[in-house]
Amino acid sequence: MTTTPDHSGPHSSEDWLNPQKLASVFGPRDGSDGGARIFIGISGGIAVYKVCTVVSRLAQAGAQVTVAMTPSAAKFVAPITFQALSGNPVYVSAWEHIESSDPQHISLADRADAALIAPCTMNTLSAIVHGQTDSVVTLILSAINRSKTPVLLAPAMNDAMWNQPANLRNVKQAEKDGNIIIGPGDGWQACRHEGTGRMSEPEQLLEALASAVESKRG
Repeated sequence: MTTTPDHSGPHSSEDWLNPQKLASVFGPRDGSDGGARIFIGISGGIAVYKVCTVVSRLAQAGAQVTVAMTPSAAKFVAPITFQALSGNPVYVSAWEHIESSDPQHISLADRADAALIAPCTMNTLSAIVHGQTDSVVTLILSAINRSKTPVLLAPAMNDAMWNQPANLRNVKQAEKDGNIIIGPGDGWQACRHEGTGRMSEPEQLLEALASAVESKRG
């Protein structure tokens, strides 16, 4: 049901935290106007802290990273953190137009080489599957053409939430719709339970993103 990066190659998973290795995938290429354009959508969960590493490593590798956050996500980590790490303004509301010429953020969606939603909470997963655009994250995502741009979802939730029939149906439908599901992992959770629902680690997210971007950029 889920996609887990293959670590059987010559490089370990930890290699994907190395900015030099990442630069070979995400950095500027000859004749290009910059590095890979990556959209990161963040929804509200304790795993938000892991995304700081993802954004930082991508920026160090030369990628052009744009971050959008739901209101709940901004309660875990302030938007200014991701602005500092990415070097770009952070979208927190559909009503605050960073790009006055693009109030619906269509061009942002059009130019993305890949999109990663992490953490992808139960609520955000449901919104994506059912076409709801009540946050700036799902609004931007709704404008991405999945036939051209890979969309990766990194679920993060409590074990009981993950195993809810409604959630498992949404996971299956998300895959049918062409989204790539990364994880989740098993283990100790912030709710003091053990089980499935831990968001994949930064190196796993970066490895999956690299695979998606290489497929698109050739």
